[in-house]
Amino acid sequence: MATPAPAARSGRVYQIRVLCRMGRLTGSLFALSLAPAVSAHTGHTYDEEIVISGRSVDLVGSATSASEGVVGQAELALRPLYRAGEILESVPGLVATQHSGTGKANQYFLRGFNLDHGTDFATSYGVMPVNMRSHGHGQGYTDLNFVIPELVQRIDYRKGPYYAATGDFSSAGSATITPFARLAQGRIDLSTGNDGYRRLLAMDSTAAAGGDLLYALEGARYDGPWRDIDTDPGRINATLRWTAEIGPGVLSLMGMAYDATWNSADQIPSRAVEQGLIGTLGSLDRSVGGASERYSLSAEWDAGDWEAALYSIDYALELWSNFTYFLDDPARGDQFEQVDRRRIHGAEFSRGMESQIAGLAVQNTAGLQWRRDDIPEVGLHRSRNRGRLGTIRSDAVTEDSLGLFINNEIRWNARLRSTLGLRLDAFRFEVADRAGVNINGIDLAANSGRESDAVSSLRASVVYTPGKHWELYAAAGQAFHSNDARGTTARIDPASGESVRPVDPLVRSHGAETGIRAFLDDRLNASLSVWWLSLDSELLFVGDAGNTEASRASERSGLELTGYWQVSQDWSADIEYAWTHAQFTERDPTDPALGDAVPGSIGSVLSLGLSTRGDSGAFGSLRLRYFGPRDLDENGTVRSDNSLALNLRAGLERGDLSVTVDVLNLLDSDDHDITYWYESRLRGEAQPVPDLHYHVMEPRSVRVSAGYRF
Repeated sequence: MATPAPAARSGRVYQIRVLCRMGRLTGSLFALSLAPAVSAHTGHTYDEEIVISGRSVDLVGSATSASEGVVGQAELALRPLYRAGEILESVPGLVATQHSGTGKANQYFLRGFNLDHGTDFATSYGVMPVNMRSHGHGQGYTDLNFVIPELVQRIDYRKGPYYAATGDFSSAGSATITPFARLAQGRIDLSTGNDGYRRLLAMDSTAAAGGDLLYALEGARYDGPWRDIDTDPGRINATLRWTAEIGPGVLSLMGMAYDATWNSADQIPSRAVEQGLIGTLGSLDRSVGGASERYSLSAEWDAGDWEAALYSIDYALELWSNFTYFLDDPARGDQFEQVDRRRIHGAEFSRGMESQIAGLAVQNTAGLQWRRDDIPEVGLHRSRNRGRLGTIRSDAVTEDSLGLFINNEIRWNARLRSTLGLRLDAFRFEVADRAGVNINGIDLAANSGRESDAVSSLRASVVYTPGKHWELYAAAGQAFHSNDARGTTARIDPASGESVRPVDPLVRSHGAETGIRAFLDDRLNASLSVWWLSLDSELLFVGDAGNTEASRASERSGLELTGYWQVSQDWSADIEYAWTHAQFTERDPTDPALGDAVPGSIGSVLSLGLSTRGDSGAFGSLRLRYFGPRDLDENGTVRSDNSLALNLRAGLERGDLSVTVDVLNLLDSDDHDITYWYESRLRGEAQPVPDLHYHVMEPRSVRVSAGYRF
């Protein structure tokens, strides 16, 4: 809950303070603070520090680990983006790629996880969770296409299971995306680019009903470079947010709307390109794609030590995919439709309490988090040209969770502090079959049922500060992810009719980390962390189902290095490197001959950036992202190539006008965004063929944006 508490009303003017810890305002390394002041729109006073934080924030004295951090709008504004979900690439070591259409959630990789579309990395927008439980396309589905990047005030990221306030999906870490409550200026941006790219953005704040009303509207479409596919016929985002001082606190109400349709250029088999059936920008099924919508209401109340929030989300997805072509149905093809319709309701309450025990400063925080996913329809259907042929499985699901946490921080002396957190989570699953007898002639009534589970998690850290520029960390903790509710009550395989065993509802993880952070001479911000994580059950992507399934226990270890350097008043540079080793720690009970390699686990990720913003009004950023080869099967016999992308943003501001040019994939690389290894069958092939299936990077693209500030 980011909205700060109010102070007494006064007649002072609205003040803005710039905290230049790294020398000056550079765009990627700065913090902007709105001091205790009077709102320019309403005359109300807010004792607030809305911090637009960049890498310049000195976390020595406040961080719990070396791998947590803050990213602000100024840095995000200098990042050239293909899609909104790529704002998460500001988290060091995280890769956000895409293997399908523009409206589908990104594919995420972090700490040796192929997170698919988000499992094991918890993401929230304000108070609203983004990860979808028991989703039609994959557990933890994280679709950020509803986010307007220019509205993001800051991203707070925390890696590892060391934080009591985070629950489901947080084994690898978490990120909280905080939107602005108010805007200092309005803006209108018009953008155009290669392959029919068009975008309109309008946003501003105004006085309304005794508070500040922020509004934003984004519309976009994109034909794309793919042969015979119009990838993004239309997408629209809208946000309204009202914030005001009410009584002893600040109340914020936000409504959001998102609607999109798209056509997909899914991953393609290598042999189809080698045989000349299609090019690298071709498709074997031109009717795949999807439609999604998301509407939400949320309320946040911040009264200092007390914080509370409520949210309600109405969400729908229809997704048509075909990953195996004619493997299962040689006559009509393997296209399938995934459907997800749900409403998510939730509430959060927390209380912070400061005290002294035996002369020691103690900070206790206690909280409660409730969430209900009411899913009247989540299903998988056979289809052809988006026409439904029959149902494989269709269910109604209700999933409830209640989380309680308490976190204790003690400052033992000027150099030593510790945190100890305890978390309790309880889940209840209810699944009701809607299909009856499915397309395979199998009665699925036995898959209906109820299940419940609970888990406790302990998290702790010790922090030692040898000097004002250095800090040492040691942290350990437990976390978990929930499995798909349908798996917890499953008794019959909907494809074969064979008996299956239900999966564990909640899957435990254990992790530990040690690290060091340095903030030197207001010029260099650097950190190094070494970590370890074990997971009781891995979730793996299944190509022929387009979904994830529970697999074996696994273990990961790695190191991460970050460095942010203020080269001069106008120039800054950054480096982020992550190395990971991942392996299964037990044999596959169905096939003991399988090895211990975790498919899709990236070993090395490197990000380099060079940014500038000078007094002349010119600004720019050059960013390189590299992720290395990875095993694609459990035996490590098939590996992907590495992938390298270079993107450029350059622009000029003159008064209220600005022009920005993005050059995406500057080197025109044909590296792969994603690569899988699985069996498929092309039309006319007598037998299934194991093959590389990949999605190539989009060719070099130029996008130009003209903006007006008012």
